[in-house]
Amino acid sequence: MGLKTAGPGSISSGPVQAAAQGGEVAVAKAEKTAFDVKLEKFDAGAKIKIIKEVRSFTELGLKEAKDLVEKAPCVVKNGVTKEEGERIVEKLKQLGATVVLE
Repeated sequence: MGLKTAGPGSISSGPVQAAAQGGEVAVAKAEKTAFDVKLEKFDAGAKIKIIKEVRSFTELGLKEAKDLVEKAPCVVKNGVTKEEGERIVEKLKQLGATVVLE
């Protein structure tokens, strides 16, 4: 009755462990479900329209929306779906803003 050095009960830290770690990273990169809408800059002539639009998709008052827009570049909406984020980005771009979906 000797001790076995390798067998079904042995622990391996070789390719199996490395494959498991690599798989987790791939899943994390593949699916991003929450996005942020970031206002980079805007045309000064469209400032009032942009403030009104920001108010329409946030629950901010006039002063809060104005302060938010004026401190661009900043995130104007957090944690939105990709579809909602794309709608907001498109609308703000039509008004003369430079916006990105992160």
